[in-house]
Amino acid sequence: MAVETYKTGRKYETFSYLPPLDADQVRQQIAYAISQGWNPSVEHAEKGTSQRVNYWYMWKLPLFGEQSVDTVLAEIEACHRDFPDHMVRFVAYDNYSQSQGLAFVVYR
Repeated sequence: MAVETYKTGRKYETFSYLPPLDADQVRQQIAYAISQGWNPSVEHAEKGTSQRVNYWYMWKLPLFGEQSVDTVLAEIEACHRDFPDHMVRFVAYDNYSQSQGLAFVVYR
């Protein structure tokens, strides 16, 4: 059974249960991840008819030690430009817990 997101589409991450984030909210989430010392990364996946996206392709390597929100946003935009029909998500990796500290879909 497919789970629907806010108004249209499917749920992929925690924020998909909320109304879509605006540009300022995306910027604030990225700034928060950077302030925690987490390493930003950008991933993309095909929009499919399956109930679940099982594999996300990494867009370049994670941006280890990146401190600029604008640089991260530029990478998100570049990924979206190169793959306009894909979903694009932001992921922040926590070195200490060796897990994702934060992940959300920016472009559905």
